[in-house]
Amino acid sequence: MEKFSYEVLHIDKNSGARTGVLHTPHGDIYTPIFMPVGTLATVKSLTSDDLYDVGAQIILANTYHLHIRPGDELIKRAGGLHKFMNFNRPMLTDSGGFQVFSLADIRKITDDGVEFKNHLSGAKMFFSPEKAIEIENNLGADIIMAFDVCSEYGATYEDAKRDMERTLNWLDRCYKAQKNENQMLFPIVQGNFYKDLRVKSLEETKKYCKCGIAIGGLSVGEPKSLMLEMLDVMKDKYPENMPRYLMGVGTPDYIFEGVERGIDMFDCVLQTRVARNGLAMTSHGKVTLKNAKYKEDFSTLDPECDCYCCTHHTKAYLHHLVKCNEILGARLLSIHNIRFTLNMMSKMREAINNDRFLDFKKEFYSKYGITD
Repeated sequence: MEKFSYEVLHIDKNSGARTGVLHTPHGDIYTPIFMPVGTLATVKSLTSDDLYDVGAQIILANTYHLHIRPGDELIKRAGGLHKFMNFNRPMLTDSGGFQVFSLADIRKITDDGVEFKNHLSGAKMFFSPEKAIEIENNLGADIIMAFDVCSEYGATYEDAKRDMERTLNWLDRCYKAQKNENQMLFPIVQGNFYKDLRVKSLEETKKYCKCGIAIGGLSVGEPKSLMLEMLDVMKDKYPENMPRYLMGVGTPDYIFEGVERGIDMFDCVLQTRVARNGLAMTSHGKVTLKNAKYKEDFSTLDPECDCYCCTHHTKAYLHHLVKCNEILGARLLSIHNIRFTLNMMSKMREAINNDRFLDFKKEFYSKYGITD
């Protein structure tokens, strides 16, 4: 069998949502799936055993940040990310493109690449498509992303077209630079919020797709309805025999809407970020543990969750940890939020396999408090 392959397992006859399995050198990934983000080779506060326990099939790491600290060459000498952080399941690295995008006030983009300032030292740096691939090769993740230009919401048609065309040009260079057969390159579709640009980007990107395609530049501040409009435009135009990855999306409603539109993979920092602020995602909606009403609440956080946090501690204890700004509070809520999301994905896969995705969506929305 090839090192990377994808097979569709079932298509829900009522919604078109699908389940599948992506085979990689470090194991199989059952889709649709949510991928926790470990920016600096760590999903904040969690150990590898924690990630195994919550059911993480694959996690992400960040190319830009790891290039700066501790350095991709050092990680290569350590045997790659899997050995460096002792995580023996599939991993994905982004290309650094979005981080450069977020440094808008200290960067300059040309056809050659991006010149920008190190956000820590202020030193000048330069990323080209070839450089991004070199760094990702050193990091050694199973799935690596092409270097792209993510244009901001509100960009003019001319700017969006330029950035989309530049992304395609850089994709060709990434494709030529990527020689590691143990890594799968995912191209990224851009085009901002212009339908014709999205369609053109997708069509031109297909020729570079071997076993996966990503959709970038969505969920960057635009109205939800506009994001869904872009996904609808692309829905019937993806390659059928490979996973589709919607980058940077992690709220339950966005995930459900994405899956309904043929998306297979999602990632976001939301689950751990809100945990550090004392917010839990539960089967009955969001719970803000800072609120005084939980001070003497000795019930479990989520009776439908089997994570360590929910099976060992009460809301009162979690409230205490959060109010005291104890590290353990952020850790326990991170464990819970990731487990909650992954359990949601597992139930979603089961519903799709039984042709009841739309029923499950309706049930989940009602309990969680999501209104269309």
